Amino acid sequence: MQQVAVIGSGSWGTALAIHLSMSGHDVRLWARDPGLVAEMATRRANPVYLPDVTFPERLQPTAELAEALATAPVVVVAVPSHGVRAVARNMAPRLQPGALVVSAVKGIEEGSLLRMSQVLSDELTTAGDVAVLSGPSFAIELARCRPTAVVVASSSPRTVEHVQGEFRAPWLRLYGTADVIGVEIGGALKNTIAIAAGVVEGLGQGHNALAALITRGLAELTRLAVAMGGQRETLAGLAGLGDLVLTCTGSLSRNRHVGAELARGRPLGEVVASTKMVAEGVRTTEAALALGARYGVELPITAQMADVLAGRRDPS
Repeated sequence: MQQVAVIGSGSWGTALAIHLSMSGHDVRLWARDPGLVAEMATRRANPVYLPDVTFPERLQPTAELAEALATAPVVVVAVPSHGVRAVARNMAPRLQPGALVVSAVKGIEEGSLLRMSQVLSDELTTAGDVAVLSGPSFAIELARCRPTAVVVASSSPRTVEHVQGEFRAPWLRLYGTADVIGVEIGGALKNTIAIAAGVVEGLGQGHNALAALITRGLAELTRLAVAMGGQRETLAGLAGLGDLVLTCTGSLSRNRHVGAELARGRPLGEVVASTKMVAEGVRTTEAALALGARYGVELPITAQMADVLAGRRDPS
């Protein structure tokens, strides 16, 4: 078993660190906030994001990037999408040459419209390869070893097998694919559809409306992924339909929560400020629209949600 660095101590990064350490790895979990690191070291849990899950002995929190990366041939990046480039830039001089980097981030970079694996490849030029981990996975359930299935994507079959070998456990199955584009676009755009699903719930529009929204949302993100070079069948799998259904219907979905609160009349700023967890769909929506314009793909649900998030239209 190898040393693994997990960069980012939100709920998903913490869950992955717990999972990997329970699978036999020595894991260093990096957090930007030294105060949080001190609390995690003392409590042996993440008091902010996963307070009820105790850290295994093999998991050690740290506030020093150099310490986290020093002897880690496998590095998992799980920071919010808007912070990926800055964190990766700080990682670059400290990364082990040839290290395998796994992106566990779902989003599109604003401005450049790059996928997260592209941002990481830009900044981490000495990395061996950048793979993508995505799929229907609430952090707390993985941390509690509940059965979960996800997708690992890379253009290299050897890299896919490497990640599968490092991450697999009796409670986690990883399916491999070469379709990095399809996996990342599915993981990013489903968050916007999930905000819309929360609106449907908050307005009390019923199950028929929700089923219609999910189905048309799947068509929307599939059209864009295919236009960008992704494979249609990828979006019918775990990284598309699976993740979409979970995020649109699961009570733990932060994006769905945002939509439900908007439908109840709360301002977006107030909703976002009320939780420490990041609802990636809020930032992804405008970037997704820009991608749609670049590739000539209509994204009607995304367009409506952009108007709602910007306060140009009422949720109803």
